[in-house]
Amino acid sequence: MFKLYKKFRPIDWVLLVLLVGLTVLQVYCTLTLTDFTRDIIQSITYLGYQKNPANLPEEFAPVYAFIESIGGWQNLTADMLKGMEGLTQDGADALLAIAGATTGDIWYHGGMMLAVAAGSMACQICVGLIASFIGANFAATLRTSIYKKVDGFSIAEQNAFSTPSLITRTTNDVQQVQMANILMLRMAVAAPITAIWAICRIQEVSYQFTLVTAVAVVALVLFLALLIVFVMPKFKIMQKLVDGLNGVSREHLTGLRVVRAYNAEEYQENKFGEANEKITKTQLFTGRMMALMSPVMMLIMNGVSLAIYWLGASLVNKEVVEISVIMQFMMLASQIIMAFMMLMMMFVLMPRAQVAATRINAVLDTKPSISDPETEAQLTEKGTVEFKNVTFAYPDSDLPVIKNISFKAEKGQTVAFIGSTGSGKSTLINLVPRFFDVTEGRVLIDGADVREIKQSTLRSIIGYVPQKGVLFTGTVKENIAFGNPDLSDEDVIAAAKVAEADGFVSEMEQGYNSEISQGGKNVSGGQKQRLSIARAVAVKPEIFIFDDSFSALDYKTDKKVRENLKTASEGATKLIVAQRIGTIMDANQIIVLDSGEAVGAGTHKELLETCPVYREIALSQLSEEELGL
Repeated sequence: MFKLYKKFRPIDWVLLVLLVGLTVLQVYCTLTLTDFTRDIIQSITYLGYQKNPANLPEEFAPVYAFIESIGGWQNLTADMLKGMEGLTQDGADALLAIAGATTGDIWYHGGMMLAVAAGSMACQICVGLIASFIGANFAATLRTSIYKKVDGFSIAEQNAFSTPSLITRTTNDVQQVQMANILMLRMAVAAPITAIWAICRIQEVSYQFTLVTAVAVVALVLFLALLIVFVMPKFKIMQKLVDGLNGVSREHLTGLRVVRAYNAEEYQENKFGEANEKITKTQLFTGRMMALMSPVMMLIMNGVSLAIYWLGASLVNKEVVEISVIMQFMMLASQIIMAFMMLMMMFVLMPRAQVAATRINAVLDTKPSISDPETEAQLTEKGTVEFKNVTFAYPDSDLPVIKNISFKAEKGQTVAFIGSTGSGKSTLINLVPRFFDVTEGRVLIDGADVREIKQSTLRSIIGYVPQKGVLFTGTVKENIAFGNPDLSDEDVIAAAKVAEADGFVSEMEQGYNSEISQGGKNVSGGQKQRLSIARAVAVKPEIFIFDDSFSALDYKTDKKVRENLKTASEGATKLIVAQRIGTIMDANQIIVLDSGEAVGAGTHKELLETCPVYREIALSQLSEEELGL
């Protein structure tokens, strides 16, 4: 938890110091209130003795007649009490205090009680506002830090944490930390100061009351320790169960159409029910353990009250203390118990918050496997892509997905990749924008190793179209201009025309200002692909990467888009992953992959003659006449 405090801003530390000062002032006002309570009780008691001297303690019996003989309390002086037989100095002081008591004392002490109570309330309000301000901004800073950190993760790190877990850490875990910190700022300072200060005040007068309070504190600490021992492990489990529940929910909602198509609702409900039951059982256990807090606290508080009253009655009978002092002690003891109650409330959230903080730190401390070089290499060529003996294996995998691949695409050329499912086509081209780093060999862009080029520089010269069209919440225009928000309307429309998207966009109610729903659910698969292609065209890159980006297009649209691209992207290098032979027949070079290895490379005609794998794929799609065989 404390490691996260490095995220505090300078203003937060200043406010924290102010909060501590206000907390000390609030505790001072609260404890001073007990003094004025004692004083007002004494004033009322002394006025009662004035009106009815017969109620005085027995030790003052010899002065009854004397007070009456001098005409009442108002005429009593210190000189009159000097040398009076059997009267101690404390007794004399008490008689003088009774003699000097007035109703004005009650008004004064009552007014001071109201003043210090108002001061305590004002301090508490200010502390609450400052704590909320610090907590809210701390949470905002953490969310931003996690988001930026995750944004810099490679796909390897994202897969290591999983999407549901990263979402939970950004939302639920941060919320747990925020709540715990607000509670800590409000109570962690006030509670120990109040407890220690109040104990010292009690100890000054009576060791008996100190002993009673010490026993209560020890009982509280032991109960708290037992609570943490049993509950802490469950909180760790609970956060993992939340990840699992989020994962099941996300999976179900994402694949809802498939679930309904296969009548698998019951299966999914059972899956969700199992995850839900696990987290419910864990929450019930922690809830039951925490439910013990209130009765145990009340038991201890009531026990302390009974002990103070019992001891107090004994001490009053022995004339060691006055009733007003007992009442003051009772208030001080209540403050001590309340202070520990606040600490207990804090520890209710602290174990779970500690687990959440550990999970947040795990994200923030993860070093991305892909990072920018300290010194960026110079680009000596333009529009070239070269693989030199490239081998790649996914993290935690022993078998390589790509094995010893070498080729070079010159500026303006089209290089296509084809092969069976799982042959490594998409993995290969994902090495170009450096979504992964090669295990062996080198990938060169414009003559420089991609690991020696800043990621922003590298990706600024690439137009990437993924296999699955991805759109973002916003307008059509915003999606097309995603790589360059300053793009003019004319350039947006031109890019859409290249991708054959202008037709259906113009038919939308608000044209290019029409809203795209989350995930592009209000457009078809083919429309998503065309908008994704338009997005790549709009940035006018040196290198295009098409990862099976024409699969959702019909043959007619596919042909038009490729013809448009040939004109619009003249001079740009194109890397194309394809399943259709017809899409790549005109490529300058076609590389045939099989189980991660290049089993053929050349033009369409060359491969028909020299590569059995390519010939088999071609004949499965087109007839011999169409292939010119």
